[in-house]
Amino acid sequence: MIQDLDNSIYDNSYHDYKIRDIDRVIICNERTVLLKNINGKIEFPTIREFKSFSEYTYLFSINNIRYFTVSDAVISDASYTYENIEIFRTALPKEERFAGITGFQLCSWYNSHKYCSRCGNGLIHDIHERMLRCPECNMTNYPTISPAIIVAIVNGDKLLITKYAGRNYKKYALVAGFAEIGETLEETVKREVYEEVSLKVKDIKYYGCQPWSFTSSLLIGFFAKVDGNTNITIDGEELSEGRWIDRKDMNDIEDDGITLTREMMIAFKEGKFKF
Repeated sequence: MIQDLDNSIYDNSYHDYKIRDIDRVIICNERTVLLKNINGKIEFPTIREFKSFSEYTYLFSINNIRYFTVSDAVISDASYTYENIEIFRTALPKEERFAGITGFQLCSWYNSHKYCSRCGNGLIHDIHERMLRCPECNMTNYPTISPAIIVAIVNGDKLLITKYAGRNYKKYALVAGFAEIGETLEETVKREVYEEVSLKVKDIKYYGCQPWSFTSSLLIGFFAKVDGNTNITIDGEELSEGRWIDRKDMNDIEDDGITLTREMMIAFKEGKFKF
């Protein structure tokens, strides 16, 4: 999956590092990130390539390579452009792909948390941990991570696959949705399945999870058996399609090496998950 970096070491602990010329910089603007893209191979600028910048914040390191974000930056190399974050689904090398989308999540959080939501005062960064504090009312803010479920609904040798409505992503997916306040993840599974495809499920089993910085989420995957009626009625707002597919007809569905969704589909296709 996107977070699998083989033998590379990702360190997300916060440090009050001083920025150096060799350090890499991740800057986001809306849903784009500044980078150089050469036929799908990406790289981020180092601080030496900027004419000027103001504030900087340490993000994380991968293999002891430090990544920062900066504000009010002016870059000298015009070959760096803002690319939509969807590039991180396919770009190489994998370390930069993961750095890009994780950096985007952190940059977006910093950009949207400049002022205290209680009193409006400017926030300051804690020097010991990744936390923003209001010096006026002492309110604290930590990076937002939203729990969301993905569920592979099984009916014997058939799997329920879906397509999203109104999104650029057109490949087959599984039922998914965000957890609401006051419900368990299992309750989220039942609610989302009923809302999106009008089915009931049982025997809900945990499969695995992954960080998904595209939506600042932690995705938690489950398998579940359909309970009773198998007739699918899609909601029409979240989904454009929902249907059962037989295991033997899944030859065109392959692992993308990126998403928990695809890994779960392959686990069903190859009979690797057992109830």
